[in-house]
Amino acid sequence: MKKLMAFFMLLLLCSSANAAKVIIAVDAGHGGKDSGAIGKHNLYEKTVTFSIAKKLTNLLNNDPNFKGVLTRSSDNFISVSQRSDIARKNKANLLVSIHADAAPNRSASGASVWVLSTKRADTELGRWLEQDEKQSQLLGGAGDALSDDHNRHLSQAVLDLQFSYSQRVGYELATQVIKEMSGSIKLHKRKPEHASLGVLRSPDIPSILVEVGFISNETEESLLASNTHQDKIARAIYQGIKNYVKQNPKFGERH
Repeated sequence: MKKLMAFFMLLLLCSSANAAKVIIAVDAGHGGKDSGAIGKHNLYEKTVTFSIAKKLTNLLNNDPNFKGVLTRSSDNFISVSQRSDIARKNKANLLVSIHADAAPNRSASGASVWVLSTKRADTELGRWLEQDEKQSQLLGGAGDALSDDHNRHLSQAVLDLQFSYSQRVGYELATQVIKEMSGSIKLHKRKPEHASLGVLRSPDIPSILVEVGFISNETEESLLASNTHQDKIARAIYQGIKNYVKQNPKFGERH
């Protein structure tokens, strides 16, 4: 119990340093040798995601309550695990990953938002528990304290709390983003979807993945190439984030 209390005390001490701004890691899907999906008119997913990610980051950085950080700042390849690591190194409170969908059915269209599935969370939890270095990285100074006794049950209890918290925040944030998107762009799904996606793997960073539309749909490909439509998407995501933080004023202090 003392170890658990020490962990939460460290969380409280860390909160004061990050209370000024909520840090958002904005992840542009794919990049470099990984082009992602390609539309009929040769629009690359990696190009769309990077453009929208930059627009979203600019909106966040123009708001005194936020700091936006790109996981990639150019057309370069970054592995899935590196994306989470970059977010963590920047002390991100949230990770928003931008992607574009594709489907054999060329008529499929609309945006959707995905959050971490319970199955994926359980898998990742097991991996973290097997690696002392990962535990310490995740839990900061408290990780070292917890690993002193190699108390797996205590570590699992703390990581369970982290996962539960991240999943709840991710779902609530996704709901706000969908609400904002519904007023400006077409939706494919009107509720957050759960997925076992690699980028949604960080137990310590609440994360969402936004599929901004179907690049495989010729009409939507044209929209996704449009600067105006990209602006609409970026602003809807930004407003969804803003709404969530406004409704949870102490959110930034939880990091």
